[in-house]
Amino acid sequence: MSTNTITHTSKSISHPLLKEGVVERRKYQISIAEEAKKESLMVVLPTGLGKTTIALLVILERQVKGKILFLAPTRPLVEQHSAFLKEVLNLDESLIQTLTGTVLADRREKLWDDAKIVVSTPQIIENDLLSNRIDLSDVALLIFDECHRAVGNYSYVYIAEKYAEQAKEPLVLGMTASPGSDKEKIQEICVSLGVKRVESRTEYDHDVAPYIFKKDFEWRGIDVPVEINKQKRILDKVLEERIGELQKLGFIRKKKGRDISKTELLALRKIIEAQLARQKHADFYKALSLQAEVLKIKHAVDLIETQGVFALKRYFERLRNEALSKEGSKAAKRLLKDTKFVEAMSTAASYEGEHPKLNALIEILREEIRVNPDTRIIVFTNYRDTAEMIISALHALNSEKEGIRAVKFIGQASKAEDKGLTQKEQVAIINKFKEGVYNVLVATSVAEEGLDIPATDLVLFYEPIPSAIRSIQRKGRTARKKVGKVIVLIAKGTKDEAYYWLSRSKERKMRKRISEMRMMEIGNENEEKETMNVLAAVEPQGQGKENEEQRQITEFENELKLAIFVDPRETRSGVAQFLEKAGVDLKLRNLEIGDYVVSDRVCIERKSAIDFLDSLINKRRNLLEQIHRLKSEYEKPLLVIEGESLYGQRNVHPNVVRAVMATIAVDFSVPIIQTRDEADTASLIYIIAKREQMPNKTEPNPHGKKPSASLKEQQEYFISSLSNIGIVTTRNLLRRFKTIERILTASKEELMEVEHVGEKTAEHIKAVLSREYEE
Repeated sequence: MSTNTITHTSKSISHPLLKEGVVERRKYQISIAEEAKKESLMVVLPTGLGKTTIALLVILERQVKGKILFLAPTRPLVEQHSAFLKEVLNLDESLIQTLTGTVLADRREKLWDDAKIVVSTPQIIENDLLSNRIDLSDVALLIFDECHRAVGNYSYVYIAEKYAEQAKEPLVLGMTASPGSDKEKIQEICVSLGVKRVESRTEYDHDVAPYIFKKDFEWRGIDVPVEINKQKRILDKVLEERIGELQKLGFIRKKKGRDISKTELLALRKIIEAQLARQKHADFYKALSLQAEVLKIKHAVDLIETQGVFALKRYFERLRNEALSKEGSKAAKRLLKDTKFVEAMSTAASYEGEHPKLNALIEILREEIRVNPDTRIIVFTNYRDTAEMIISALHALNSEKEGIRAVKFIGQASKAEDKGLTQKEQVAIINKFKEGVYNVLVATSVAEEGLDIPATDLVLFYEPIPSAIRSIQRKGRTARKKVGKVIVLIAKGTKDEAYYWLSRSKERKMRKRISEMRMMEIGNENEEKETMNVLAAVEPQGQGKENEEQRQITEFENELKLAIFVDPRETRSGVAQFLEKAGVDLKLRNLEIGDYVVSDRVCIERKSAIDFLDSLINKRRNLLEQIHRLKSEYEKPLLVIEGESLYGQRNVHPNVVRAVMATIAVDFSVPIIQTRDEADTASLIYIIAKREQMPNKTEPNPHGKKPSASLKEQQEYFISSLSNIGIVTTRNLLRRFKTIERILTASKEELMEVEHVGEKTAEHIKAVLSREYEE
């Protein structure tokens, strides 16, 4: 038998590289996989129907032709896919490698070379491509999980482009449960990934139906009580006053505050900023502040209507802190001076009740667990404050006595008193949820995708959401292996009702769009050509401009291979990609100071216009301290501000912007250059690098060579020059061992006693210091 032959028994799939009896035989999976072997494909399949198994079947076919690269957006999902492949394949586990940010760059290069299958987050592959650590020439299959992310600047887009450019025999497999309801977006994903066809199934297809479990769906209308409506009416009056002022200024037509959407308000802001850029008029500044106030008031109205008093109180607390802080916005300060708004705050503070949604949710949990004590339930909510409210209410009721063992499940971001969960903590909670330590997961959007959350018996929406993608992902958490249930709580007469119907409409539209594309692609030859013409015609907006500006960069190519050190965080912008396309040797390094180092004396700090303004009003981002460090370390530092509109945004007065720029240019003697966009910034950096590196034909040093450093600075410089050793770890090492000599002679175990030095870092330090130099 050929080592690449797949055979099918009555119940399972057989292949020499597949462990016996581990993969169930499903006709639709085999059918889709056969199509995916022929040409690049996007697979749209409901959650829980085995997209990973389809990927596996294509892997078995393509692994004889070269390396397999399997991408997923989060570390837990990467580890899930890697564990699945190791579990089902008859391959030495060392040939299946998992690459995430926890693996050091130098080690990744060797793992890539030795692996047959690489499962990775896209950011790691993007960084390694930009650094020329790897290339994709021998990759026979590139799999994009959650491929609906392949839009804009997301790493999937760049990787797909490099794959098409480098691969000898490219084949792409994109997988998603929900690509969106917009036809143009679906086509943009196809173009970005380079896929030729869309292959989809729904729960209504005849070959899928046998594997679908019934999903009961119901929505429960909740009456908003008189007391809460009274609070809302106070806020409505404040809102209408602000709308009236905007009408007098001529920025909106006569319209009630509740009828203006957030999208319309954000569009209005852009209009005001554009007018302000042309003319500095007091009315425009007033309009900007009013627009910000309207957004804040509308958010408060939404919270009281659809979330509850707890969430509103939390929001009012943050507004009060913002207004009282020196850096607080004018909008927050003005609202805290409005007597009606302060009355609403006082009324909320004294109100002892809560939104009836909370009681409805608790009763549902009680009933579900009474009927089935072994049940698993996910409660989804849009807001962390609401998740906190639900958990607090359950604890206050001592709900564990009733069998309700609930836990809060939120994202990693932390703000002030709102601390997020680390990825390690998230995985631990999910494992306890699987084991039954917890049986209710109260989650924000972090649980919608990208994490290996087990199937549940009930998914409960605390509020509807207008996104078809997110709604489908939430519902997909139930009815995977048995009958499931979805319940949506809707506050009557509020935006909940509109969001519910909007989401349903978008889901229907998405199914229709996918069906249309599938029919077009698998029709006759003329239809197929017509579809390809449609797909080819859908270039992302601005593509022509991008190509033109890329040509501007490549016009400067010369016989010297330019090298530039780049902070990995900069790969989120398009600047690094432009430089890489121009032939620059990018060396990704965690830079303590600056974003781009082009020579021993020149370091560039890049800030978008918005970042620049944020650094003026956010006390945690001290711009002048950054400039001071830049100046102290490099002989010729440079600040690049990217974007054409510095004035009239973020409620920062133009004179404040001018004063800070004057301080940087005059007091610090740091030049400031403003660029139009990412391509313009890349062109500028390219020219500076060429000027710096051409005369001596020398590569840059990421540490600079500022003269007359103190002994302390020289010691820190020496240790921090080791790859992946930041300044904090450097200082911890020097405090512990006192001298560099003692650090050099310390054992691995002694190094690991230092804060922030783990086993991998200690091994890396010892390897750098003790291994022989090789040419």
